Amino acid sequence: MPQDVTQLLHAITAGRDSGVNELLPVVYDELRRLAESFLQQERADHTLQATALVHEAYLKLVDQRAARWQDRAHFFAVAAQAMRRILVDHARTHGRVKRGGGVGRVSLDGHAELTHQPDADLIALDDALVRLGQESPESIRVVEMRYFAGMTIDDTAAALGVSTSTIERDWRYARAWLFRDLADHDADNGGAGSDEPSGPPLRG
Repeated sequence: MPQDVTQLLHAITAGRDSGVNELLPVVYDELRRLAESFLQQERADHTLQATALVHEAYLKLVDQRAARWQDRAHFFAVAAQAMRRILVDHARTHGRVKRGGGVGRVSLDGHAELTHQPDADLIALDDALVRLGQESPESIRVVEMRYFAGMTIDDTAAALGVSTSTIERDWRYARAWLFRDLADHDADNGGAGSDEPSGPPLRG
C-alpha cells in the first residue's frame, strides 16, 4: 500500500491526471482519520464535517502540480498542513473570534481542558505558530502532526524523515515557546490575571 501511494504521487507529479482519481480511494480512510483527529479539537457543532474537510484538503493537495511528492509520509505531512490551514481560514471567515475575553485556557501538559470558543483558541494558536515559524520553521510541522493530527513521535519522525530524538527535541521546544508566547499575548489582551494563557491544550 505505501508503495502504491508513492507510485501514484509520482504519476501525479509527472502530470498523469488519472493518478488523481486513482489516489483518493487509496488514501481516503487515512485522510478521514486525520480529519476526524483535527475536528476532535473543535467544538461539537462545527459546521465543517470530516468528509468535507477530507475533500477540500485533497483538492488542495492534488492541485499542487509543482509539488515534488517524495512518498506517502510526505503526502500525509502536507495533508496535515492543509487541514490546519482550512480550519483556521474557516474560523476566520465565520467571524467567531473576539480578541480578549471569553477564550479557553491552555495547558501544555494536558491537565486543563478548553472552556469554550475553540475557534478563538485555534486562531490564537495559529497566530502563535506564525510567530514561531519566524524562529523555528521545523517546529511548526511537528506541532501540526503531534497536536493537530494526533500523530505519535515515531509517525511524525517517519513523515518528516528525521530521528525520533529530533522530533522530541522540537516538540519540547515548541511547547515551551508557545506557552510563553501565548501567555505574553494573553496578558496584552487583558488576561494578565490568568494563571494560564489563552489557546488550546498542547498535550505531551
